[in-house]
Amino acid sequence: MVPWSTSMSRPKTFAFVLMPFNSAFDDTYKFGIKETAATLEIQAERVDEQTYSESILERIYRQIEMADIVVADMSGKNPNVFYEVGYAHAKGKLCILVTSDANDIPFDLKHRRHVIYRGSIKLLAELLHSELKWALTEIDKIRHSRINVKPRPLLASLNKDKYSTEAEVEFKIDLSNESTNPSPELEAIYFYSSDGWMIYQENKLSPSTDSDLPGFGKRHFISPPLRRFQQGSWAQVQFLAKKTMAYAWKGEELKDSYKLSGRSILRLVTAEGNFDYDVQVDVEAAAIPF
Repeated sequence: MVPWSTSMSRPKTFAFVLMPFNSAFDDTYKFGIKETAATLEIQAERVDEQTYSESILERIYRQIEMADIVVADMSGKNPNVFYEVGYAHAKGKLCILVTSDANDIPFDLKHRRHVIYRGSIKLLAELLHSELKWALTEIDKIRHSRINVKPRPLLASLNKDKYSTEAEVEFKIDLSNESTNPSPELEAIYFYSSDGWMIYQENKLSPSTDSDLPGFGKRHFISPPLRRFQQGSWAQVQFLAKKTMAYAWKGEELKDSYKLSGRSILRLVTAEGNFDYDVQVDVEAAAIPF
């Protein structure tokens, strides 16, 4: 697949912006968000720029559903913005969170993509430009592969005895076709990880080999749940990742918990090319006391 560029023809991309209704945010929106989006040919709008007949809440809901990207300014912990972001996440939207203060991003959202601009509109424009380019790449993958990839929250645990500790992370990833055409045939799924991880699918060890992508140690084969996704179809990929974190015989400390964070890739291998999707890992594996 050849990534798009702004010189190539592509459908117009719509970014809906969520932020407090406060004039203090006007310059942040105009110069930090709207003008930055325009440089990438993205149409960014707030609800107060639009004409509509329904209630404002209904309008916000509809615009979130229609948006390709949702950009939300979390500064000040505005409850309306938080509620609307929750709705966008529930709808599976590509969300980019921005904030002037890192403390305004709740703990359970810190693993989501976010920008901290520290009150600088110039810094916001620079960082948001990079995030929007990422979002356009993700949209392009979905439009070409016609398969939407949505990881669910991770579950982690730690198996500990007097000899070693082993972390387990359960992955559940939704695959769906929300386009009007069938997807290309799905030939294989690969999951990329660092060295040391083993992947189990349906209690069977998945085959693995050295990674063909820089920055990753291993490539694991995952059985596709479907070969072709028709319009409106959905399936889920489930697998368990295991890694020994420490060995007592090596003199390593056997901890009660381990913070696991980083980036993995789920690659869909299709008849029309490969499509790579980021899978963010940010979870704590802890031993369950008995």
